[in-house]
Amino acid sequence: MSEKFRCFGNTPLYADYHDNEWGRPLHDDKKLFEFLILEGAQAGLSWETVLKKREAYREAFDGFDPKKVALYDEKKVEKLLNNSGIIRNRLKIKSSIINARLFLDIQKQHGSFDKFIWAYVDNKPIDSRIEKPEDWMATTPISDKISKDLKKMGFKFVGSTIIYAFMQATGMVNDHLTKCFVYRELEN
Repeated sequence: MSEKFRCFGNTPLYADYHDNEWGRPLHDDKKLFEFLILEGAQAGLSWETVLKKREAYREAFDGFDPKKVALYDEKKVEKLLNNSGIIRNRLKIKSSIINARLFLDIQKQHGSFDKFIWAYVDNKPIDSRIEKPEDWMATTPISDKISKDLKKMGFKFVGSTIIYAFMQATGMVNDHLTKCFVYRELEN
């Protein structure tokens, strides 16, 4: 039996993430919020580190319910800073709370965060047609624009590199290598 070619994933956790989540179009607001928080938490760290802590994050952040996270106070921040299961960075934790409040504002204004964020790519994934890993980009003009717009609204930890990683994770761009089995699945 031949082995499936994948872009990355040399550990079972990472391979599962690659095969079942990364780059697959996502339109669920709660999951979009989860990725917004996790991508911000990842800044300066490896994505595999975040994946290993993902379940602890889900528990610590009330299943990534933005309505609950938006209500967190200083007492909750201190509790999170003492949670060894997550990345204990005060700025990243506080940014999650700020971003939850702003996420809810966007939902009110646009009906959903999904409608708002996917409008940047005309509601369909951009096919990057990446042939080799060295062709992956860290930012694009679209991630620059989204980052700038979100920062103007008050969002934190939403630099262009973080936003491009968010776009990759949520399938706004298909950055799977063209020889990857997931790329072929998404092409159909």
